[in-house]
Amino acid sequence: MNLASESLLRQGLSDLGIAVDEIDIQKLIQFSELLLKWNRVYNLTAITEPHEVVTKHLLDSATFASYLIKEIPTEFDQVLDVGCGGGLPGIPSAILCPTKNFTLIDSVGKKIAFVNRAKVLLNLNNLTAINERVEKNVFSQSFDLISSRAFSSLELFTSLTQDLIKENGYWLAMKAKISKEELSALPENVRIEGIIPLKVPFLNEERNLVIMQKRN
Repeated sequence: MNLASESLLRQGLSDLGIAVDEIDIQKLIQFSELLLKWNRVYNLTAITEPHEVVTKHLLDSATFASYLIKEIPTEFDQVLDVGCGGGLPGIPSAILCPTKNFTLIDSVGKKIAFVNRAKVLLNLNNLTAINERVEKNVFSQSFDLISSRAFSSLELFTSLTQDLIKENGYWLAMKAKISKEELSALPENVRIEGIIPLKVPFLNEERNLVIMQKRN
């Protein structure tokens, strides 16, 4: 990562109010460099410029992590990230939220291979990666939080993970645009708790976090 991109990262994290030490910064930089290196062979992301990796991947993920840090109770510490792709937002979130445990799942083997490589390189003991379709339900536990980033429709996302979420748990879906049709298609037993506009530093694009919970 060049100095300009690193400066952008540091300023963005400061703007989000996330307290980070130098180890966290270096891990985020290492992750971005590893992502770009693997991307040349494995096509993990359409983004190939370091500054765009900072804004559209690292700071986008950090905005999600900021919500976890500031708004989610400490005891909600088991997070499942569905369709994790190249580890976004899961890997940056695992770096920035070390007290939470992240399970990342994706059906594409090369993406999970990358996530596992990043886990080892960055020494992320709070991260587990699984190569499987989420509907196979290969888990031995349920989760406090289930997240997704541009994974699917809200209806499909919640339907595939109904049996994986704890009784008082939350779905957290990162979305760009949200239509009334998509919201109205949600199953009857899914309640929308809120739709929060997210402001990603240095990114002039629409971002939202849809928060949902099972109805009793």
